[in-house]
Amino acid sequence: MTAPSFIVLSPEDNVAVASLAIEPGGELPGGVRAAAKIDPGHKVAIHPIHIGEPVVKYGQAIGRATVEIAPGDHVHSHNLAFDQDRLSIGAPVPPEAASAADKARTFMGYRRADGRAATRNFIGIIASVNCSTTVCRAIAEEANKTILPRYDGIDGFVPIVHDQGCGMSSTGDGMKNLHRTLAGYTRHVNFGGVLMVGLGCEVNQLTLYGQAGAGAGKRHFNIQDAGGSRRAVARALGVLEEIAAEIGTAKRVPIPVGEIIVGLQCGGSDGLSGITANPALGAAVDILAGAGGTAILSETSEIYGAEHLLRSRAVNDGVAQKLDGLISWWENYVAMHGASLDNNPSPGNKRGGLTTILEKSLGAVAKGGRSPLTAVYHYAERVTEHGLVFMDTPGYDPVSATGQVAGGANVITFTTGRGSCFGSRPCPSIKLTSNTALYRAMEEDMDIDCGTIASGEATIAGMGREIFDLIIDTASGKKTKSELFGYGDNEFVPWHLGATL
Repeated sequence: MTAPSFIVLSPEDNVAVASLAIEPGGELPGGVRAAAKIDPGHKVAIHPIHIGEPVVKYGQAIGRATVEIAPGDHVHSHNLAFDQDRLSIGAPVPPEAASAADKARTFMGYRRADGRAATRNFIGIIASVNCSTTVCRAIAEEANKTILPRYDGIDGFVPIVHDQGCGMSSTGDGMKNLHRTLAGYTRHVNFGGVLMVGLGCEVNQLTLYGQAGAGAGKRHFNIQDAGGSRRAVARALGVLEEIAAEIGTAKRVPIPVGEIIVGLQCGGSDGLSGITANPALGAAVDILAGAGGTAILSETSEIYGAEHLLRSRAVNDGVAQKLDGLISWWENYVAMHGASLDNNPSPGNKRGGLTTILEKSLGAVAKGGRSPLTAVYHYAERVTEHGLVFMDTPGYDPVSATGQVAGGANVITFTTGRGSCFGSRPCPSIKLTSNTALYRAMEEDMDIDCGTIASGEATIAGMGREIFDLIIDTASGKKTKSELFGYGDNEFVPWHLGATL
């Protein structure tokens, strides 16, 4: 049931969500009147909710009432609190179907020598350690000035820099994460070539990444061996000239759409994110998965409270149990630091209408559509299965997207309700807004307005088709708004675990 100013998402719900501002006295389902002004994205009770009873949205519990809530009352942090409730799952709804025409579609990408499909043709300059980041930036800047203009087939030289690599243990989860992440970037399909630059004395030694010159277009050396910073830049430019000559003539060719791997992100969510942008992206994911493609859902701390919905779609018990193990790890991890997973909703999320992590998570998992869950991966682990998969990452968007790209994503899709700005080179990042007001305010950063779903101008299925088409166009070389502005050089943020020594 819908109306111009509110949406009821499930017959079991005892709250409605304002799609437009509802003034005091505004009409709600069943003749209920709003007791106060309800801002867009915020919740309003449509049935009595007694103290201790679950507040239900999406047909699922998002917390418990802390006071008596009357029909028409605003429902938010002042009268709703986190609780561990999970409600039973109804009959499964089939995913959006991929047609024969969808399965036959292609995109114009780069076919690498090893058979993989790329959506961009960058050259990466990757730092093994924080100590080599300044030199890597200098190399990229000079290469973009002096080498790039001579090669139309190269999208650019990208510095991949970070604050880790030394002052850490050479063993343990922290080093494993960093190594997996950097190894994933050195082999990323959107890098036609890579130069890795170390200092020389760091914990994260270049020898961990194979021998110099191993593999076409892959090189590395240390600044100390080059004789200093300026000499390192000069040496790097000579190496990059060789790599550019190898890959600078690459041409796009038709490639089956099933070779697209999309990383799914959401940031700066609001109360409409789980109603418009996220389910619309989910519809696109279902079509992509049905056509043989892959979508990576992540942000474990932001599926908490909705993990049972994913678990019910696991293709086997092993996948389900692996997901359960991640949830248990996160509960213990945050408890060690005196925190709770319900700390996750940010002030911006709450201003946009979200109250608890349960509510946020139920909306966030909608990005994954309704397809079966085929695999669960550790952070930055190489993704090999097709369909919808899950990767363990924090909810912090740059860290999460970094893991997805390391795992093999060649396109990123990013929904937002508050206006997150983001790019993630070497992958193009598509930005989707949950509400039209945001799209109009930040159109220079946003690619698609999904707020038309809330206004009734578009459907979730129709918007999913539009997103699916844009994913294909983007994979074929169409630049996204974040690419046009230049986002992506500063958003490489590996997940930091373990002690700084």
